Amino acid sequence: MSKLGKTNAEFGLIQEGDKILVGLSGGKDSLTMIHAMKEQQRRAPFKFEFIAVTIAYGMGENFDKLSKHCEEYNIKHIIHNTNTYELAKEKIRKNSSFCSFFSRMRRGYLYSVALEQGCNKVALGHHIDDACESFFMNFIYNGQMRSLAPIYKAKNGLIVIRPLIQMRERQLKAFVEDNNIEAIGDEACPAMRFDVKMPHARASMKVMLAKMENDFPSLFVSLNAAFKNISQESFFDKEKFSL
Repeated sequence: MSKLGKTNAEFGLIQEGDKILVGLSGGKDSLTMIHAMKEQQRRAPFKFEFIAVTIAYGMGENFDKLSKHCEEYNIKHIIHNTNTYELAKEKIRKNSSFCSFFSRMRRGYLYSVALEQGCNKVALGHHIDDACESFFMNFIYNGQMRSLAPIYKAKNGLIVIRPLIQMRERQLKAFVEDNNIEAIGDEACPAMRFDVKMPHARASMKVMLAKMENDFPSLFVSLNAAFKNISQESFFDKEKFSL
């Protein structure tokens, strides 16, 4: 909660009067986030609302346990049913990557529900491991210096926030384990039902970063600091040169 509060103060993520849609997949990250947001409501010197929204892909998912968990902690929970799984059968070619398709579809549905529910912000459960992995994926595969911003405005006017962006993945895993919270794992991944190539880029980044952290224990602390300390004029962008 200390880290969450500092991140919120640093980037102005949650403010007085906000109504926030929290994307709840049922995994460790989003489960930690709804509990952190609930505690933030209790502690913060300002008032805000949030609702948890789960996107169902139309695979016959059963979210009864997740809904019951939200009800137990007095968290409003909406399940938004879609036909994404059926659409994927038509749109995704054999041996192609499926992650980007489901990610785009899920994000679009979250935005739609947020607007329907009168929310002004959407909260996503990305952490610093995600940000670092994304940075190196873009760096190595796309030739871009790009990561995950703590806050940004989407084209539809919604503000997207990442309250957990300065926390380690292992912290979130420890939270659900220490509190005996049943998290949904890879068994809910749509890829398990498709004859498609499993994504390797992010998995490769996890392995690479683990090796680097073993050699340089302060790696993620340094990367977190570096993401806030960018010397644009030192790169090969002629528009940023200081002449």
